[in-house]
Amino acid sequence: MELVIGNKAWSSWSMRPWLVLKRAGAEFTETSIELRQGARTEAAIAPHSPSNHVPVLKDDGLVIWDSLAICEYLAEKFPQARLWPQDPGARALARAAAAEMHSGFSSLRGECPMDLRAAPKVAELSEATHKDLRRIARMWVDLLTRLGGPWLGGAEWSVADAFYTPVASRLRTYGVRLSDFGDTGRGGEYAERLLETPEFLAWEAGAR
Repeated sequence: MELVIGNKAWSSWSMRPWLVLKRAGAEFTETSIELRQGARTEAAIAPHSPSNHVPVLKDDGLVIWDSLAICEYLAEKFPQARLWPQDPGARALARAAAAEMHSGFSSLRGECPMDLRAAPKVAELSEATHKDLRRIARMWVDLLTRLGGPWLGGAEWSVADAFYTPVASRLRTYGVRLSDFGDTGRGGEYAERLLETPEFLAWEAGAR
């Protein structure tokens, strides 16, 4: 398998399937493409991706060009890794959380782009981003309470946690305290756990 990714400092979409591959213990090669180089970046991505975006997973002639689709494929390819919760209800909730991240929170993503090289700072955030943060805090606390934690889907790390790891890095970079947005404490603790996993630490080390 080959995973084509963007810069580790910036590409939150690339981070997610990379974390999942690492958690699954899969063997894969990594091809990194320099982002934010205009036509040069487009030309470098084009041979790999039909959508001209990264990440892309290549496996035995199959090309998958969407991060959530890649993660679903890996969950089926490596069932022993238990990349989704085993309980159907918990699995549905974890999938809903991942899908909401995949399609939503555009204000947070726009105002607080992931940058693992940036020094921590306190950012001025719009009301739209405040709304995103309130929703994230509410979701995290609800799922952690309902399913028992320590992860969004319950006792075991899942694809949903991969999808929110870049969010945890944004909270750290931009000095966001979830307690200001309705968190009871469990959300902040969860964000810290995400940034302490060996998979994230390995990704972060490659961003330096």
